[in-house]
Amino acid sequence: MDLSDLYSEKILDLAGNARQPPRLAAPDATARKVSRVCGSVIEVDVVVRDGIIAGYGHDLSACALGQTSAAVVAREIVGTPIAELMGVRQAMHDMLKANGAPPTGKWSDLRYLEPVRDYPNRHVSTLLVFDAVAAALEKLESSQPVAASR
Repeated sequence: MDLSDLYSEKILDLAGNARQPPRLAAPDATARKVSRVCGSVIEVDVVVRDGIIAGYGHDLSACALGQTSAAVVAREIVGTPIAELMGVRQAMHDMLKANGAPPTGKWSDLRYLEPVRDYPNRHVSTLLVFDAVAAALEKLESSQPVAASR
């Protein structure tokens, strides 16, 4: 498969017609990730309430593969429990790096990125949004006060 074959009509459609969620004025956490391989950059904002992602925004400069994964995340993340999002992140890593199955349900459009598994140098940009959201959630978790033990 030629590298240009990765850019299917569906990927180009998802990337080209993606809603760009604005940055949040008062996020609970923010994280920035950069792909040193291709220069893709994403900065994400999250708001979390009771373990559910209640708000999301991003600023993105990425190739069509990064734009596609970011588009699906932007479309589906609000209302998603943190544990589910982290499961989707793991499924994406597994799909690309360990021949795992693509995510299902509301995340099923991520299956169009499955051919990226054959191009390891494109994995980082494809996973960038997931790694940025995970980093923001980790920042949020580490800033939470620890309950006193009894």
